[in-house]
Amino acid sequence: MASQRDVKNKIASVKNIQKITRAMEMVAAARLRRAEMRIEALRPYADALRRMTRQASQAAGSEGQRVALLAEHERLERVAVLLITGDRGLAGGFNSQIIRAAIRLGGELSEQGLQSSWYVSGRRGASSMSFRGYELSGTYTGFSDRPAHADARAIAGDLIASYVDGHVDRVEIIYNTYISPLTQRVTQERLLPLSQATITGEDTPEQGADEASRPGAEEQASGGSARAAVEYEPDPEKILRRLVPDYVELSIYRALVESTAGFFGAQMTAMRSASENAGEIITDYTLQMNRARQAEITQEIMEVVAGAEGLS
Repeated sequence: MASQRDVKNKIASVKNIQKITRAMEMVAAARLRRAEMRIEALRPYADALRRMTRQASQAAGSEGQRVALLAEHERLERVAVLLITGDRGLAGGFNSQIIRAAIRLGGELSEQGLQSSWYVSGRRGASSMSFRGYELSGTYTGFSDRPAHADARAIAGDLIASYVDGHVDRVEIIYNTYISPLTQRVTQERLLPLSQATITGEDTPEQGADEASRPGAEEQASGGSARAAVEYEPDPEKILRRLVPDYVELSIYRALVESTAGFFGAQMTAMRSASENAGEIITDYTLQMNRARQAEITQEIMEVVAGAEGLS
């Protein structure tokens, strides 16, 4: 049995760790709230840009296919995959589940005879993929705690250039969608080319109900091919050439913000669990220390009794 002093040292060590985990939990909770506010502020702008891009695409019709980011390449040979991870750990399986999803996707692409080109945001993802022998075409680190739109623009610029120049024929993005502090869902989306389903596809029930109540909605619905009841100056194709890159940037920025909120939620949950586990360990060590103390007292009593019997 360990001595009383050894157990006391273990208790003190665990208590120090518990203080750290509680402090990290409080910091993560504060940062999570700010990240949630950024998501709430971003959604109206994202919905408006999506609606504008969809309407412009409807107005452009077949001419919209001349926009490079809307047109699919004739041959599909190489696929770029963008991973959104964190710069730091101590967040449970937040980063590892993205890595597993990426490796699984890479295997599926190889089975289809397609090559992969890897782009990673976050130090954890970059180090993990490099350690596994993957060659990274782009690495973006240092901003996962508070991403800015300029960071998304830099990532989008590289991906758009690779797609337009023909170095890649498709772009996929994998990130954690923030559901709640306890839940982050791994999400895989096609970023390029922007399929018609992404821009001109069916709306959600709420959006469909809102647009159905607008003047002219019935005429558009009965016209066979839906076209936006908006007059454009300049023409819709030129507007699309400006809107579509912004749409790509915003999609990446939204993924970065969602990932940030998910990271702090996962970290807060992990640190809370660690603090609770530390409390249980302290309780066990306290019982162990009490047993050691009781054993020492019993031993001393036996020694006193034996000495008294020897004197008598």
